[in-house]
Amino acid sequence: MIWDLITKIFSEADQVEEVFKDEWRDLLVANVPLYSRLPDEVKLCLHERIAHFIGSTRFEGCNGLELTEGMVLTVAAQACMLVLHRDGEPYPELRNVYLYPTTFSSVQKSRDALGIVTEGEVHRLGESWETGTVILAWDSVEQGARNIHDARNVTFHEFAHQLDHEDGDTDGAPGLPSREAYRSWGRVFRENYSDFLKEVEAGRRTLIDEYGATNPAEFFAVATETFFEKPRQLKKKRPELYEEMKGFYGVDPADWLA
Repeated sequence: MIWDLITKIFSEADQVEEVFKDEWRDLLVANVPLYSRLPDEVKLCLHERIAHFIGSTRFEGCNGLELTEGMVLTVAAQACMLVLHRDGEPYPELRNVYLYPTTFSSVQKSRDALGIVTEGEVHRLGESWETGTVILAWDSVEQGARNIHDARNVTFHEFAHQLDHEDGDTDGAPGLPSREAYRSWGRVFRENYSDFLKEVEAGRRTLIDEYGATNPAEFFAVATETFFEKPRQLKKKRPELYEEMKGFYGVDPADWLA
């Protein structure tokens, strides 16, 4: 399989840059336009992150989808933009990425006020499981990657959920380094989420997609999409939230898209 080949190449090299092929860079330029906006030193860091990501993650095509280098690199590059500041494995709990050709179906359970549980089939662009799995629709991955200004990126969204899972609760608060960091994040996040809900309830147009009103976890994931694709707008509209996310992700996309 393609990831086995790429992993073998990376594992046999002392330096990733020695084996990161020009054709892979060309694929990233073509498939992930945001890659071309990165400073050179950030690109080098991203190549390292991609190598670790591919080396620790199993990719599988579903429903007849045949994986290509371009697909693997497109997902890996975007996922790794969220963890540029990390050493070691980018997503320690992640084990599998499943790619479907297009929208896929899954069964969703819901419980009403009386405690009655019902099941229904829902169509999805992506899912993130706490058990170390991300599922993505390739056509949505491709479209989301190529438009870097619409704040609609299913890869950013689902891998933000993976980061949210890491501290045990999927609640919009990812793993942070200290109690002080959690206090600061909690205050800023609550204030911005509350204000966002008021905007949605009032029917006002919002910078962050309305899907973020579903719950705090979705707000974090959708805000991540906005942070990376509409950073200047987010910085102006919600400066404290932008600063918290800049601190967490360790990057400043507003500089990339200036």
